[in-house]
Amino acid sequence: MKAGKFAAAVGMAVILPSMAMAQTTIIHAGRLIDVPGQAPRGPSTIIIEDGRIVSVDDGHAPVPDDAEVIDLRNHTVFPGLIDSHVHLTSDAGGLAGQLEAVTLSPAAQALNAQANGMKTLRAGFTTVRNLGDGDGAVFALRDAVNAGKIMGPRIVDAGSSLSGTAGHSDDALGYRDELRPFFAGAGNTCDGAEDCRRAARQQIGRGADVIKMTITGGVNSRIGAGLGSQMFDDEAAAIVATARMFGRKVAVHSHGADGTLQALKLGVDSIEHGTMLTEEVVALWAKSKTYYVPTLSTVNGYKERLAANAGAYEPDVLAKIKWRIDITGKTLEVLVPRGIRIAFGTDAGVSKHGRNGDEFELMVAHGMTLESALVAATINAADLLGLSDEIGTIAPGKSADIIAVAGDPLTDTSVYKDVKFVMARGKVIERE
Repeated sequence: MKAGKFAAAVGMAVILPSMAMAQTTIIHAGRLIDVPGQAPRGPSTIIIEDGRIVSVDDGHAPVPDDAEVIDLRNHTVFPGLIDSHVHLTSDAGGLAGQLEAVTLSPAAQALNAQANGMKTLRAGFTTVRNLGDGDGAVFALRDAVNAGKIMGPRIVDAGSSLSGTAGHSDDALGYRDELRPFFAGAGNTCDGAEDCRRAARQQIGRGADVIKMTITGGVNSRIGAGLGSQMFDDEAAAIVATARMFGRKVAVHSHGADGTLQALKLGVDSIEHGTMLTEEVVALWAKSKTYYVPTLSTVNGYKERLAANAGAYEPDVLAKIKWRIDITGKTLEVLVPRGIRIAFGTDAGVSKHGRNGDEFELMVAHGMTLESALVAATINAADLLGLSDEIGTIAPGKSADIIAVAGDPLTDTSVYKDVKFVMARGKVIERE
């Protein structure tokens, strides 16, 4: 046989099996948590074809000759995790984050988002809900991931968060007046009900999967205006009604109890942060289907930045940060015994991307079991994002979003900081 024909024959021998292998993958799990909240299964076999789970069976089934086998017999296997609150374009924070807002181009922010998305994905979080960026970088990343052009987590994106002028999501805060038109391009600030309908429609027109509004002041906003409600009832109602008209869910940033009460009365889908409570708020919340997204990891970001640079934040912001550090977790301690539904969310961007798993330790420290925290990061978060048919459990027909750890995810928080195997939509991302 001539050398060229031999090389071609060898090439075919290598290429053809790999093409078949890519179509069918078999995972042998030592222990399987297919439905978080239910008893784990022992040795199991998961069969995957074209990115979807075909079957889940007890024991280690025989392997077809043309299948790829992934040996996780020494690991616990469970669904890919979901972070319901991230900001992928940056995790600079403080004055450094403020500088980025006026120095980084949309293209640079998109590259940041892709890098941060991969950090998040490698950490075992196969789906995220991005709750705010100004230049549309995450829209572009979401669409590229969905089209299979690049790797990244599945993204549910809110576009730019809505608020009134001088509210928490008014990105012009802290800058000179003549820069305000620069920040107005996202169209996310609104004043009055009609204008707030316009702002919600504008984000939906840009491609928002979900609407986020900041109904109260915020810790990181550069204004000493407190953390109570900063949106009138008719403004908030107009945003929610517009979102519902277009079939969008609504996430609400709220710290003050008055803002949380406003949001609960409007029947929103989630409260982010929810830092202050009254008995009236808790009683109404317990009767609702509104999720609580704790975002406890923010304190890690604050502490780390201040340890590295005591001047990382402006005085108005620093005072709020110190308050937030002291009070973080207390809401969770109150709401868990009352049966309020919890969905996992970190506010990564305030904390560091890729360290989303740190949230589990904080959730357990403030009243949750590790099993309930895992439910919050899978089944509950999938429901909040409207993706229960696609993710949240390992079951036939669902996307093959699967991760594995070496220890016990129901008893050891540290395993969430050291994920050994990550598969997203049937493709292996991380494999020790």
